[in-house]
Amino acid sequence: MKLNDVVASIKPVDKEMYKKAVERTGNLIMPPRAMGRLNDLSEQLAAISGTLSPEYTKKAVFVMAGDHGVTEEGVSAFPQEVTIQMMGAFTAGMATISVLSRVNDVRVVVTDVGSLGDIPEGKISDKADFLVRKVANGTKNLAKEPAMTRAQAEQSVMTGYEVAVEYIEKEGLDLITTGDMGIANTTPSAAIGAVYTGASVDIMTGRGSGIDDQALKHKTNVIKQALDMHKPDKNDAIDVLSKVGGFEIGAIAGAMLAGAAKGLPVLVDGVISTAGALIAAGLCPSAKEYMIAGHRSVEPGQIKMLEYLGLDPLLSLGMRLGEGTGAVVAMSIVDSAAAIMREVKTFAEAGVSVKE
Repeated sequence: MKLNDVVASIKPVDKEMYKKAVERTGNLIMPPRAMGRLNDLSEQLAAISGTLSPEYTKKAVFVMAGDHGVTEEGVSAFPQEVTIQMMGAFTAGMATISVLSRVNDVRVVVTDVGSLGDIPEGKISDKADFLVRKVANGTKNLAKEPAMTRAQAEQSVMTGYEVAVEYIEKEGLDLITTGDMGIANTTPSAAIGAVYTGASVDIMTGRGSGIDDQALKHKTNVIKQALDMHKPDKNDAIDVLSKVGGFEIGAIAGAMLAGAAKGLPVLVDGVISTAGALIAAGLCPSAKEYMIAGHRSVEPGQIKMLEYLGLDPLLSLGMRLGEGTGAVVAMSIVDSAAAIMREVKTFAEAGVSVKE
């Protein structure tokens, strides 16, 4: 299957089911829309799933990892080898996303799509796997040349799509999210966000792993210079990804397209995953209808990206780790919203009198 075929396979959510869900919400045994945004979310879930009884029992987070040539510009507080070291933590099941996924009964699929390491793939546990599907050993330095070729950009998207579809089909997944690992990946994410939102690079660029004021100013200038040099076309998502993106960002976009193509809700995590969501939506606007923003990141650009996508985050806990952590924590909220639609009775069903 080619990328154009993937995009063509994604259909809008079920608008008729959405109308039925709104009607049902208006008749539930509670004051009108008393559950607030949970009511909104439950209606979206009904439209995505095509049923008034949405339920999610098989969840997964797809963590995509890759290295970035722009690290050599000194835009991160951590050295590049941390990407490989953290993949080791994933394979040992001791990373934050590993722990939170166990607590929330979420399958973890970590995929190396472009690191400089050579960790072999293998089974981590009954509900965790490590895959190697490399596009290349790290991107080029976007401050000096395009991060990747167009062919590599398409390959990264299709890699994420294929990995996600494989697990959706063989595990019967019904709710997915994405995560990331890649030192310096807030730099391409801020660049992508600036291209799509039109917001200034100063607003879009954050401290990432914890850089100081001087490094933040330098990072901002690196992104400005890269955008001036490459002039990415926001009407061509592959152009944007190839010039200022990352392999894991492309793979995240592909996994999101897979969720939409299979009719699943797709929770969006932090700033890196939100950059992936911009690429996915750039390739297929209908994919946005399947997206649910898991949380508000501390990274300033993420909120601008979410506003551009029309997404309102479920949580705001001051998180900035990535890995899919915020979205996995938010999955319990999705479960609650689904249960409201599925199990709360209407006045007629419960035999409760309506207000006069």
